[in-house]
Amino acid sequence: MSRTVLAIDIGSTKICAIIAEIADDNSIAITGAGISKAQGLKRGSITNIELASKSIKTAVNDAKRISGSEVNTAIVSISGAYTKSINASGIVNIQNKEVTFKEIERVMQTSLYNANIPNEYEVLHALPYNFKVDDQDHVEDPMGMNASRLEVDTHIITTQKSNLNNLRKAVRGAGIEVESIVLTGYASSIATLNEDEKELGVALIDMGGNTSNIIIHSGNSIIYNDFLGVGSNHVTSDLSMALHTPLNIADSVKLNYGSLLNPSNDLIELPIIGDENTTHEVSLEVVHNVIYARVEETLMILAQFIENSGLKDKIGAGIVLTGGFSQMEGIRELAVATFGSVPVRLAKPKEMSGLFENLRSPQYSSAIGLVLYAASAYTPYEIDANKRIRHSNEAPAEQTSVNLTDDLAILSSQLLNADEKKEKMVFIPTKKEKKSEEAGAISKFWNWANQLF
Repeated sequence: MSRTVLAIDIGSTKICAIIAEIADDNSIAITGAGISKAQGLKRGSITNIELASKSIKTAVNDAKRISGSEVNTAIVSISGAYTKSINASGIVNIQNKEVTFKEIERVMQTSLYNANIPNEYEVLHALPYNFKVDDQDHVEDPMGMNASRLEVDTHIITTQKSNLNNLRKAVRGAGIEVESIVLTGYASSIATLNEDEKELGVALIDMGGNTSNIIIHSGNSIIYNDFLGVGSNHVTSDLSMALHTPLNIADSVKLNYGSLLNPSNDLIELPIIGDENTTHEVSLEVVHNVIYARVEETLMILAQFIENSGLKDKIGAGIVLTGGFSQMEGIRELAVATFGSVPVRLAKPKEMSGLFENLRSPQYSSAIGLVLYAASAYTPYEIDANKRIRHSNEAPAEQTSVNLTDDLAILSSQLLNADEKKEKMVFIPTKKEKKSEEAGAISKFWNWANQLF
């Protein structure tokens, strides 16, 4: 039986809502889409909840109108702004000598428990990028293997709780409940990267209106992510200041004449900012130089990110550029010159049934990635924003949605509830019975702890 999903990509310049039908075999058919101008957002973060809610509601209502479906929950993207990432590891012993989903779940929760996450931050994704079974390293999928010990290295992406709560409030204000939250760069990687690139290692850069999100994917998962608060709108601002023309005119110049290839000596006539009845002539060579300077600086900063990550030798497949900013003419050639001796590819989102023509553009990569995420196209194992274990090939019967600290709190609560019940029964135990009960509780606790670890 198919299910209907709603994906909402919340960008700095636009909101994109997509409704799709996902069949039992995880095949996707797009049935509706809506796009609205983003308001109440700056550099990927919500600055006005009411305005952001209106923008989201407009996009969602348009998607519902086209689709004819009524959906009240959504998978939502979150910008890399204000996210922090850390790596952690976990290790567990395997009592029955065979790795099951339970052991994989346990070792991932252990790595999360071992991570030093600040109190004001919450986990978005915990992505295992390396499993180790006994002495065998770089295991793709340990499920079903014989082993006495299982280890994992996990890339953990966190964001401030306040940022997450504001996002949920804005979406809820549009009449939609948040089902899951996915990092923009992660969603874009799902929509654009192929299996060979993931295996060889690749850096994906999603260049948007006000932000650029970068992730490095190697083997099973993301191993690095970062964020730069620069996008194509900064080119518009530079042109507005350099040409002394209003922002809307500068944006039209960027779209119509923006190129990083050989400049032209032609002249164009533009209105002057503050006095739009007066015009002046501007050389297209000046336009080229302004755009080239900003784009080159942006790419150089992103190249420095990759250098500082210490993972430059792990991107054998090179660099993939996507997002609206990546559509500028000549950006691939400039990127090749900036990043050095690594291949550069411009990427559009993957094809799927019912994909509208305008959604085939690179600026909708993250939106399409959200739909693919809903169809289980994520990392083979991960802990999502709901603290739920996800597995792309198996839906476990019981999923743990709390971490180890929560488990201890629940156990403590259960023991307290049991004590309260005993008091209500006015049962007065003897000293021997008290000791027996205490010993029994301690024994149960250690049995539980042994099973967990």
